[in-house]
Amino acid sequence: MKATMKATNQRIIVFDTETTGMNMSGPHYEGHRIIEIGAVEIINRKLTGNTFHVYIKPDRPIDPEAIDVHGITDEFLVGKPSYAEIHQEFIDFIDGAELVAHNASFDIGFMDYEFQLMGSDLKKTEDICKVTDTLEMAKRLFPGKRNNLDILCSRYGIDNSHRTLHGALLDAEILADVYLMMTGGQTSLKLSSDSEGDSDTEFAIKRLTGERKGLKVILAAADELTAHEERLDLIGKKADVLWRL
Repeated sequence: MKATMKATNQRIIVFDTETTGMNMSGPHYEGHRIIEIGAVEIINRKLTGNTFHVYIKPDRPIDPEAIDVHGITDEFLVGKPSYAEIHQEFIDFIDGAELVAHNASFDIGFMDYEFQLMGSDLKKTEDICKVTDTLEMAKRLFPGKRNNLDILCSRYGIDNSHRTLHGALLDAEILADVYLMMTGGQTSLKLSSDSEGDSDTEFAIKRLTGERKGLKVILAAADELTAHEERLDLIGKKADVLWRL
């Protein structure tokens, strides 16, 4: 797929998931569950303000390594709905749209696994939506370069300083900014209801106001950094390590 301007009336859903973890062997999703879905809608190359966001209670504990990434705990998910309870609302939100994700095979694998657990007669994601992977797009645009989400934000001048942990809705919002830049350079974050006379081009995207206090930065200890690198080495034996792309 060429990274070109999309038809202006096309409905695009940019989304992300967080999960209980991932497998180091076999299918990365098997035995694990989705615990958060975040999605934002783009129409006419503008964010509409229409979003889908939900936390989901899985039927298994969250791996400690996953908690280190997204900060979501088993205790937090007590009382949240099951995936089956939110399935139809989610499908209604994405149905017929172009579904955009970074490293889409990861998220789509988990989604199709959730569908499978609900019943073998359910369609797969690609039967419901066209799926676009921004990681694959980035690899074509920047061959041989690292292309994780933080690197792309830096490359396109997108402010992601508020991203201290992975979060499905926040990552979907940031990815929407990146996607618009990758597919034509339009970077306006104005909602579609904004004045049509306003300019659609701004090359420095800022989400934080000047009055907001800076975030407290807590640096990892040496043993934590070592453990992190060892974990990435283990993941790298089975799949691409996104944090090192």
